[in-house]
Amino acid sequence: MPNTVNHALALRIKELLLKKGMTRYRLAMNSGLTHSTLKNIMHETIKDNLLSTTILIASGFDMTISEFLDSPLFDETNLNI
Repeated sequence: MPNTVNHALALRIKELLLKKGMTRYRLAMNSGLTHSTLKNIMHETIKDNLLSTTILIASGFDMTISEFLDSPLFDETNLNI
């Protein structure tokens, strides 16, 4: 079943938090986002995530945006756009 972009973003963050052994708080600190912004992204209460926000999240994981988006979650066949 296709995901929304917001759902794919939340899933990717959860996946990387587990893989890197990070907390959401640490990601927020590393990325420069507020904890509440990150919480809203994770709970999918933000309707449209900006690319600039996604770039900050990727940098919080010490990744490029390309590395962050390199996941089947973001394959257009898996997304409901």
